Amino acid sequence: MRQSSLPRSLLLVASAVALLATGCSKSGSKIAESNRAGIFHYGNGTEIQDLDPQVVTGVPEHKVIMSLVEGLVMENPQDLSPEPGVAESWDISEDGRLYTFHLRPNARWSNGDPVTADDFLGSYKRMLTQALAAEYANMIYDYVDKADDYYFGRITDFSEVGLKVVDPLTFQIRLKSPTPYFLKILASHPSWWPVPVKVVAKFGGMDRKGTAWTRPENYVGNGPFRLREWRPNQILIVEKNPDYWDAGRVKLNEVHFYPVESQDTEERMFRTGQLHRSNEVPLSKIDVYKRANPELIKIEPYLGSYFYRCNVTRPPLDDVRVRRALALAIDRESLVKNVTRGGQSPAYNFTPLGFPDYQPKPRLEGTVEEAKKLLAAAGFPNGTGLPPIDLLYNTSENHRVVAEALQQMWRINLGVDVRLVNQEWKVYLDSQDTLNFSLSRSGWIADYVDPHTFLEIFVTKGGNNDTGWSNAEYDALREKALRAKTDEDRYAIYERMEQILIDELPIIPIYHYTRVYLLDPSVQGYHPTVLDNHPFKYVWLETEEGEP
Repeated sequence: MRQSSLPRSLLLVASAVALLATGCSKSGSKIAESNRAGIFHYGNGTEIQDLDPQVVTGVPEHKVIMSLVEGLVMENPQDLSPEPGVAESWDISEDGRLYTFHLRPNARWSNGDPVTADDFLGSYKRMLTQALAAEYANMIYDYVDKADDYYFGRITDFSEVGLKVVDPLTFQIRLKSPTPYFLKILASHPSWWPVPVKVVAKFGGMDRKGTAWTRPENYVGNGPFRLREWRPNQILIVEKNPDYWDAGRVKLNEVHFYPVESQDTEERMFRTGQLHRSNEVPLSKIDVYKRANPELIKIEPYLGSYFYRCNVTRPPLDDVRVRRALALAIDRESLVKNVTRGGQSPAYNFTPLGFPDYQPKPRLEGTVEEAKKLLAAAGFPNGTGLPPIDLLYNTSENHRVVAEALQQMWRINLGVDVRLVNQEWKVYLDSQDTLNFSLSRSGWIADYVDPHTFLEIFVTKGGNNDTGWSNAEYDALREKALRAKTDEDRYAIYERMEQILIDELPIIPIYHYTRVYLLDPSVQGYHPTVLDNHPFKYVWLETEEGEP
């Protein structure tokens, strides 16, 4: 009976190969015309939540904002190492705590105003305003001296915080402790990028999210591009910013971001010459592209983890035995081999492989038989008496396929009924933030190249925790890691934090990402990076030889 699926799958592959072979010629297409015009067409996966760098938390938002806003330092396009941004240079004190940044006199906002040290001071004060409820406020108060005291109301005088304007072009940051990866955070994380304080204040956004300052007619940035048009669920267009301090290096004239949630639609847009880059590849097409057009598909290392959040405040997932039973009943090896097919690694812990000096040893271990015993001990032998568990995922064929695979594993192995619930990106993010779910599809991509960016998430009431889970030892270890004097000491602490996550399982690790996407060969200056960050100021489009 099973054999009938093989000829059908071969037929589908053959048909897809033929389709790809006839659809990959871009000469005379929209792409060829756009190459001549310097317009980069970019599949961004979904409609973004906002364009406020101090409010957003998602990867789609980050891709757009990194074209519009620039921090004190920026990322090198090849290895993401910190390099000068708004600050043309900086000094670090001998004790590693005081950073003095010297700003460029020719740095400008897109409305022509100069970028000054006061802009950074005002931006960081905004992040430390509790009323704003920035989910990444801890990115500031974890590191800056006395910033947590100000944020939590233990002090009220902001001048006591380790942020200081020396003069209009000199800005100082004093840290609580030496932090070797601090410049990496400044370069890669939007919470450290400035906002135009006067403009934000004009629209009442200094202590409120979602105000009109981020609309195209009001938006002011200081990056290599400026916002020209934003039609939600259709297109977002940025154009070269003539007021950018390094405008002469920017080769692209425009970047068009497309919020296409359907991987099949996006792949078709790429194949017919409407996109230079896709956000993803339909799982069913990965092997096809490998065979027929390997020059178009990119499968690259990516510091990210794919996992499910458990709402530990809601039965039955308030019982760790149920959570562990679900975790042990997943055949991760089969999932990455037969379903995701993009070189992903099965995840038996949270922090992904790929950090040069940190290879976590704690590991989720156990069998399906153990999972069955755990479920029975929780009062649900063979799933009897267990009500259906809702699994939330954001709109995506790929997420749906993965969810269906796990749904089947849990039904076969445990007798558990899991119902799939789909929501579009903005609603899905709100559901996670408000714990309006039981299980939720989640992914976490490193904010910077250090394991701390993963393990800091699940502190009690952390802005991105979104599980309801709390563990006093875990919280104390995070604080200890921030004060650790050496990386060796930090990594030992992280090992213990990993073990606590595996013991209590507020999350269920599934696999560690690779980055799988389609890229037109005309795109140049686009280097593989472990965060999939590609500064647009360094990207250009190559035209075909002989074109007019």
